[in-house]
Amino acid sequence: MVLEHALLSVVPGREAEFEDAFARARAVIASMPGFEGLTLSRCVERPGTYLLLVTWRSLEDHTVGFRGSDGYQEWRRLLHHFYEPFPVVEHYEQVHTA
Repeated sequence: MVLEHALLSVVPGREAEFEDAFARARAVIASMPGFEGLTLSRCVERPGTYLLLVTWRSLEDHTVGFRGSDGYQEWRRLLHHFYEPFPVVEHYEQVHTA
Protein backbone atom coordinates (compact mmCIF):
# COMPACT_ATOMS: atom_id res chain seq x y z
CA MET A 1 0.00 0.00 0.00
CA VAL A 2 1.20 3.51 -0.89
CA LEU A 3 -0.20 6.78 0.43
CA GLU A 4 -0.21 9.74 -1.96
CA HIS A 5 0.05 13.11 -0.18
CA ALA A 6 -0.64 16.53 -1.72
CA LEU A 7 -1.20 19.94 -0.13
CA LEU A 8 -3.54 21.81 -2.44
CA SER A 9 -3.51 25.62 -2.38
CA VAL A 10 -6.75 26.75 -4.01
CA VAL A 11 -7.07 30.18 -5.60
CA PRO A 12 -8.70 32.46 -2.98
CA GLY A 13 -12.45 32.78 -3.40
CA ARG A 14 -12.76 29.56 -5.44
CA GLU A 15 -12.96 27.09 -2.55
CA ALA A 16 -16.66 26.22 -2.96
CA GLU A 17 -16.24 25.80 -6.72
CA PHE A 18 -13.21 23.56 -6.11
CA GLU A 19 -15.12 21.39 -3.64
CA ASP A 20 -17.97 20.97 -6.14
CA ALA A 21 -15.53 20.01 -8.90
CA PHE A 22 -13.75 17.61 -6.57
CA ALA A 23 -17.05 15.86 -5.84
CA ARG A 24 -17.29 15.10 -9.57
CA ALA A 25 -13.58 14.22 -9.92
CA ARG A 26 -13.79 11.77 -7.03
CA ALA A 27 -15.74 9.32 -9.21
CA VAL A 28 -13.01 9.47 -11.85
CA ILE A 29 -10.17 8.51 -9.52
CA ALA A 30 -12.29 5.95 -7.66
CA SER A 31 -12.76 4.02 -10.91
CA MET A 32 -9.01 3.52 -11.42
CA PRO A 33 -7.35 0.13 -10.94
CA GLY A 34 -5.36 0.09 -7.69
CA PHE A 35 -7.33 2.93 -6.08
CA GLU A 36 -8.19 2.04 -2.48
CA GLY A 37 -9.60 5.26 -1.01
CA LEU A 38 -9.09 8.96 -0.40
CA THR A 39 -9.73 11.79 2.00
CA LEU A 40 -9.85 15.49 1.22
CA SER A 41 -9.55 17.75 4.27
CA ARG A 42 -9.73 21.56 4.51
CA CYS A 43 -7.26 23.38 6.77
CA VAL A 44 -8.93 25.11 9.71
CA GLU A 45 -6.34 27.90 9.94
CA ARG A 46 -5.99 28.41 6.17
CA PRO A 47 -9.36 27.57 4.53
CA GLY A 48 -7.91 27.72 1.01
CA THR A 49 -5.50 24.88 1.79
CA TYR A 50 -6.57 21.26 1.43
CA LEU A 51 -4.85 18.00 2.28
CA LEU A 52 -5.44 15.20 -0.23
CA LEU A 53 -4.53 11.68 0.84
CA VAL A 54 -5.06 8.85 -1.65
CA THR A 55 -4.36 5.21 -0.91
CA TRP A 56 -3.09 3.14 -3.84
CA ARG A 57 -2.28 -0.55 -4.00
CA SER A 58 1.14 0.32 -5.53
CA LEU A 59 3.13 3.37 -6.62
CA GLU A 60 2.73 2.35 -10.26
CA ASP A 61 -1.06 2.26 -9.92
CA HIS A 62 -0.84 6.03 -9.40
CA THR A 63 2.19 7.13 -11.41
CA VAL A 64 1.69 4.89 -14.46
CA GLY A 65 -1.89 3.62 -14.35
CA PHE A 66 -3.80 6.71 -13.25
CA ARG A 67 -1.54 9.39 -14.69
CA GLY A 68 -1.39 7.56 -18.01
CA SER A 69 -5.16 7.17 -18.28
CA ASP A 70 -7.93 9.10 -20.01
CA GLY A 71 -9.43 9.45 -16.53
CA TYR A 72 -6.43 11.52 -15.47
CA GLN A 73 -7.07 13.93 -18.33
CA GLU A 74 -10.60 14.41 -16.99
CA TRP A 75 -9.20 14.84 -13.43
CA ARG A 76 -6.83 17.53 -14.74
CA ARG A 77 -9.62 19.28 -16.63
CA LEU A 78 -11.83 19.39 -13.53
CA LEU A 79 -9.23 20.38 -10.92
CA HIS A 80 -5.84 21.65 -12.02
CA HIS A 81 -6.94 25.23 -12.80
CA PHE A 82 -7.82 25.75 -9.12
CA TYR A 83 -4.24 25.38 -7.81
CA GLU A 84 -1.84 28.25 -7.15
CA PRO A 85 0.92 27.17 -6.92
CA PHE A 86 0.68 23.70 -8.40
CA PRO A 87 1.02 21.10 -5.61
CA VAL A 88 3.94 18.80 -4.95
CA VAL A 89 2.76 15.19 -4.80
CA GLU A 90 4.68 12.70 -2.67
CA HIS A 91 4.22 9.02 -1.85
CA TYR A 92 4.62 7.32 1.54
CA GLU A 93 4.84 3.79 2.86
CA GLN A 94 3.50 3.07 6.32
CA VAL A 95 6.05 2.48 9.06
CA HIS A 96 3.98 2.48 12.27
CA THR A 97 0.35 2.83 13.34
CA ALA A 98 -1.35 3.20 16.68
